Amino acid sequence: MEVSVAGFALSVVLVGLLSCSWSVLNWVWLRPKRLERLLRQQGFQGNSYKFFYGDVKESSAMLREAKSKPMKLSTCHDIAPRVIPFVHRTVNIHGEHNNAGKNSFTWLGPKPKVNITNPEDLKDIFTKYDDFPKLAPIYKKLLAAGFATDEGEKWARHRKIINPAFHMEKLKSMLPAFHQSCNGMIKEWESLVSKEGSCELDVWPSLQSLSDDVLCRTSFGSSYEEGKYIFELLKEQAVLSIKALQSVNIPGWRFVPTKMNKKMMLIDKEIKCLLKGIINKREEAIKAGEPSKDDLLSLLLESNLKEIHEHRNNKNFGLSIEEVIEDCKLFYFAGQETTAVLLVWTMILLGQYQNWQTCAREEVLQVFGSNKPDFDGLTHLKIVTMILREVLRLYPAAVVISRNTYKETQLGKLSLPAGVEISLPILLVHHDEELWGDDAKEFKPERFAEGVSKVTKGQLSYFPFGGGPRVCIGQNFAMIETKLALSLILQHFTFELSPSYAHAPSSIASLQPQYGAHLILHQRTLIGNEF
Repeated sequence: MEVSVAGFALSVVLVGLLSCSWSVLNWVWLRPKRLERLLRQQGFQGNSYKFFYGDVKESSAMLREAKSKPMKLSTCHDIAPRVIPFVHRTVNIHGEHNNAGKNSFTWLGPKPKVNITNPEDLKDIFTKYDDFPKLAPIYKKLLAAGFATDEGEKWARHRKIINPAFHMEKLKSMLPAFHQSCNGMIKEWESLVSKEGSCELDVWPSLQSLSDDVLCRTSFGSSYEEGKYIFELLKEQAVLSIKALQSVNIPGWRFVPTKMNKKMMLIDKEIKCLLKGIINKREEAIKAGEPSKDDLLSLLLESNLKEIHEHRNNKNFGLSIEEVIEDCKLFYFAGQETTAVLLVWTMILLGQYQNWQTCAREEVLQVFGSNKPDFDGLTHLKIVTMILREVLRLYPAAVVISRNTYKETQLGKLSLPAGVEISLPILLVHHDEELWGDDAKEFKPERFAEGVSKVTKGQLSYFPFGGGPRVCIGQNFAMIETKLALSLILQHFTFELSPSYAHAPSSIASLQPQYGAHLILHQRTLIGNEF
């Protein structure tokens, strides 16, 4: 009897080991080779799969080399070879020789990434969002698992609740908070410039602080100081997560109690505890009938309580406190550097192209004079809008976005197998000479004089905030904040690139200036209303 029990136990262990070995073999070799074969049958080209690492080592080496020195600043803003060198080379080498247009693939470890740049295919991917869901980050629960990563009906319900917080009228009510943050930065710069009338300054840290400050005020209002500390924790969490995501994804690795994983878990626990306290207080205040606040958290909670009341007999409606916590985290990650990045590249380019800086300032002074910029005036800044759109085209905050396939999916004439990551290289599409003309890599805001649809000829070739029904809900928020900050800067200063400025665009979580943004600021003297 004992022998048979021991034999049975041994059999179970052997079956378990064989099953585990087969799963590992399938993950690191059999499945990648099968996917590679299927992709090549569709006309895609790319490197042959290399065991376990795929293209990670080569891609990392190319990126290190590209980031080792700044690039020459010229009228040609061909930054893709520095920012995404491996993808840029892959699309150029493999994309032009296949019958799938410029479509190609790379390897992120054992997982293939298909690069899609054709406008018609891009439109399908954004429109058919149920077929091409957002890629769920490995560490999404430690970053933000809010409505941006929801799918299907859950996403639709969630979006309905969050939408009211981003209506233009609500954004208008947030303008005083925008002003408060911007005025703090302007006064700081004025104190630096006032002694000699000009000074050299790396404006990048100031613009990051401005973006953080605006988000704290508009997200949490009266809980600003608590919100500021939470955002500091989230910033630390983001750095750790990016470091983790740059390595090969080993299933289950995030649960291994490494030093970094334990630190991330502790930060996550503290963030959730702090947010839960703020949310509970705010919910109690709303239920007690206290006057409504105009910050994002209050607007979200009010909309959520309304949704719950309307569907009180259906538990599928409304958000749990855990979901509200994730949305608060998402406010930060979606908006923390979007405006800072847009502002810094705008100042760099206006420092380079003085004629456009002059045009933008003349428009701002014509609309506002030396008065405080107001909401209606900001929406009528045509030249400033043209400039910002061109900056977003040449230097988009997100250079690549991803989608996924969980089943075999049709994309135009292509049939994509399940388990393939879809990479949408915004930067390459925005710089494509076939789509934008021979001057695609030049700074020419006038191309947007008649709007986006006119210059793109109705094609989906411009999508700095994504596209389709799931286009970024905060794009108006980002544009209003940026227009206000830029208007105030133009009212108070003239600026130019410093000789010490090194042009080095680098994609971390967003497209940032690797060595900062060193400008020379000059004080402007305001006379009356000026116009």
